[in-house]
Amino acid sequence: MLQQTQVDTVIPYYHRFLSLFPTVKALAEASLQDVLKAWENLGYYSRARHLHAAAKKIVASLGGAIPCNQEQLLSLPGIGSYTAAAIMSIAFEQNVPAVDGNVRRVICRLFSIQDPIDQPGTQKKIQEYAAELVRMTDPSRFNQGIMDLGATICTPRKPVCPICPLHRDCLASREGLQDNLPITRRRKPIPHKQMTAGIITDDQGRLLIVRRPIPGLLGGLWKFPGGEKLAGKTLEMSLQKSINSELGLKVRVSEELTSVNHAYTHFRITLHAFRSAIKVGKPVALKCDDWRWVEPESLSNFPFSNADRKVMALL
Repeated sequence: MLQQTQVDTVIPYYHRFLSLFPTVKALAEASLQDVLKAWENLGYYSRARHLHAAAKKIVASLGGAIPCNQEQLLSLPGIGSYTAAAIMSIAFEQNVPAVDGNVRRVICRLFSIQDPIDQPGTQKKIQEYAAELVRMTDPSRFNQGIMDLGATICTPRKPVCPICPLHRDCLASREGLQDNLPITRRRKPIPHKQMTAGIITDDQGRLLIVRRPIPGLLGGLWKFPGGEKLAGKTLEMSLQKSINSELGLKVRVSEELTSVNHAYTHFRITLHAFRSAIKVGKPVALKCDDWRWVEPESLSNFPFSNADRKVMALL
């Protein structure tokens, strides 16, 4: 949960998640939909899917116990070198550095590394420095301490150097470079996508929703049918084509009910919701995993993305 998400945001999710799935076995036996619902609004839903898959593998192949060696940890879905290192050092007291963004920033300033931080050579150098430091002390406390240092004192902007316990040893602070390091290369502009959603009701007032395919962005979550605006097409035309591709339906698109903005890591979206009605056909899951007619008051029982929840709140 802490990958790419702040501690304050994670805490209530963490406690609720453990109350629902107190053991690896309980998580493995839960349905993916229940896991995604517990994760709802935390974002980066592939983490939840991987965690669920990892629990299943641990129960099925590893005797229900989380492994303590790197090879077995890396074989689990969703566990890369950083997560494996964090588990090995914090849970099993092994002398392995867990290098996240906060740690990279601290190491860059501590040793005044003035090469772009996203270059492979720089990453290797940071890893080597961290490996030397972790061997000098308790690995669990060291890794957690340096992460907290980066999160609270050695922050990206305006680091609070006078109260930093590493202040006297920090080369960047001595050289007055703490505000300039680490060096990052200019990023490309973040794309902004126009997305569409069809609000379709039947004669009983139920809403049509579809489940996103796995794998894929927000895979396993539910949404209103629709998709991305197509080049050279209006929003309405794009919505008609998307619904036809997803469900085999021909629809009539009328007025725009609302639009919401939402930001993901690598792009932003504006989601336009249109009142729509079926002209021809019955729903068939073509480019979605499933579809359902749902009472409006029952929408809260399904896991949706933040953007779809925003639309619901405005309808």
